[in-house]
Amino acid sequence: MGHKTHPYGFRLGIIKDWKAHWYATNSSSYRDLVTQDLRLRDSIRDEYKAFSDAGIARVEIDRGAQDSVINIHSARPGILIGRDGERVKNLRAKLEAITESRIQLNIVEIEQPETNAYLVARNVADQMERRVAYRRAMRQAAQRAMQAGAEGIKIIVKGRISGSEIARVEKLMMGQVPLHTLRAD
Repeated sequence: MGHKTHPYGFRLGIIKDWKAHWYATNSSSYRDLVTQDLRLRDSIRDEYKAFSDAGIARVEIDRGAQDSVINIHSARPGILIGRDGERVKNLRAKLEAITESRIQLNIVEIEQPETNAYLVARNVADQMERRVAYRRAMRQAAQRAMQAGAEGIKIIVKGRISGSEIARVEKLMMGQVPLHTLRAD
């Protein structure tokens, strides 16, 4: 059996950055801050679950001494902000209740969502849930990514595809996808 390395952890510190930036003074505060980060991310995902087309790709948390900065990277920031910023105000109030400190909330637009791996995967999964043919969904997502400027893409769909009795794996590759050339992300 081959040993699999997590792709994000493998690139961490080389071409990828941490999803949270803060410093814990002791081990008990570290545990509390990590669980608080998880609760913050879960509450953000739960708040915008109804707006799945907003495309939240990444949530970054930067903590200071008194306040925190949370950057939400989204494909469609207008959906997250809402009319006159109502949704952002409600979310900020929820997050401040969790952290018990001031929070600055930044919504960052993703310039090319077609080249973001998480958003492409979420798009294919959503289409499959709506009973779109999986090969068509994979091919369309790959073509959009290549047209948006990606040098290569690999999409793997696993499981009981289309409700079949036996699980299987379907792969689609376009272009080059070197897994160990870290600068080729």
